[in-house]
This record gives sequence, C-alpha cells and structure tokens, in this order.
Amino acid sequence: MKKKLIRLSAEEDAAVTKAAMSDPDSLPFTDEEWEKIRPRLVRGRGRPLGSGVKEQVTLRIDKDVLDFYKSKGEGWQTFINQVLGEVKRESKSISTVEKKLNKGALIANKFKAAA
Repeated sequence: MKKKLIRLSAEEDAAVTKAAMSDPDSLPFTDEEWEKIRPRLVRGRGRPLGSGVKEQVTLRIDKDVLDFYKSKGEGWQTFINQVLGEVKRESKSISTVEKKLNKGALIANKFKAAA
C-alpha cells in the first residue's frame, strides 16, 4: 500500500518554518554549514554509488576463468577491470594485444585458438 504524501498549504508551511526559526535549540543550517556537512553524509542502505565512468556489459567467460577470479572474494569484478586496464596500458593498442595473443606471449595457448 502506497503512503499518501500530505502537502502543507502555504500558510501551514509558513507557520512551521516560523516555529522552527524561533526555536534557539533547533535553528536550520545555513548554506555554508550544509556545504561543510554534505561530504560527510553517509548513504543509507542500497547499492553503493559508482564512479560514473563505468559501463555495464554482459560478457561470456569460461567457467574456470570466472571461478579463478571469483576465488579472490570481494572485489573480483574490480580486479578483472584492473587486470584488463593493465593489459591496455602495457599494450597501448588492440593490435599489439592481438599480436601477443597470436604469439602466445600474452595468455596461455588455450586462448590462442580462440583468437
């Protein structure tokens, strides 16, 4: 069952604001105070915020390869991203990676046939 939101009228809102402003123990924060507090606010439950630069994809990976990375425990997906990023930084281009793959210099021979 959805909860209904009860909106205050302009007069009721003004009365609530006036009462809050008159309470010396509960003064509202200034904009400057909010800017100091905002970075410290803790997110509640739910999925953590991402970096905003990653993209979700679906990828088919051999079970034994996936099991190997999952055996790392927490953070296995981040670890795969780091490994792939390191290959990218080391190789500078996809053609370099393909050449290393074909020579068997990058990954075991099992994957050589797949390339």
